Amino acid sequence: MQTVNIHEAKTHLSRFVDQAAAGEEILIARAGKPIARLVALESKNAQPRPLGLGRGRFTLPRDFDSLHAEAILQMFETGA
Repeated sequence: MQTVNIHEAKTHLSRFVDQAAAGEEILIARAGKPIARLVALESKNAQPRPLGLGRGRFTLPRDFDSLHAEAILQMFETGA
């Protein structure tokens, strides 16, 4: 991630916009402190991902829906 000061960002804005469009994230800083982030917008033409892309890559415990149920219930009841 590249950090530039405001003056440099104003001077070379088109270059930084091109870099952001290519996927790079640019931090803009004032007096060395980051104040803004320049990133590309998400494409509206993105296709939905097909279901099942992660099949076979990981497993869940059989009891994952009740895993730590007692501790979770206690947190809800006591707030701690």
